Amino acid sequence: MQDMNQTANNVNTGNPSQNQDKVSYGEKTVKLVTFELAEEMYGIDIMQSQEIIKMQPMTPIPNSLDFVEGVINLRGKVIPIINLKKRFQLMSSERSDSGIIIVKLAETTVGITIDKIAKVIDIPASKILPPPSVVAGIGREYITGVARDADEKLIILLDIDKLLTFEEQQELEQSTPDT
Repeated sequence: MQDMNQTANNVNTGNPSQNQDKVSYGEKTVKLVTFELAEEMYGIDIMQSQEIIKMQPMTPIPNSLDFVEGVINLRGKVIPIINLKKRFQLMSSERSDSGIIIVKLAETTVGITIDKIAKVIDIPASKILPPPSVVAGIGREYITGVARDADEKLIILLDIDKLLTFEEQQELEQSTPDT
């Protein structure tokens, strides 16, 4: 009987404090879609992304914003495509031709060009730090925070809702043909 009690006492009760390698059970995590842009790692909340597609031929929009590459037809819907490198004034020898992440900005659906999709990851909210004043040449207004992934690589978390000003959003809506 004594051996049985010792065995029962040695069984892991599932208490998260006994396993320091795992995220504790009540800790809030943020699910991010991560991608590379100008050799840096970025992330956006997965709830802000609708889908990820391969690069497609674009139709240019005359007299549009500098960072708008053009529009694509995605299942009958006209989607304007924003070049994030141009928007953030990033220099890179690589072309943004790997893919497009379709995101929702207020009432407008847009695509953002990326160099390379990385993966979907969970980051504990406690590991997200406030943004420094300037990160990789991008203004602070576009960033919600910074975090490190499991490999300790820095991930810059973008605030997709601030990608366009109200005026830019209106201009984009007016220059994009209706579907």
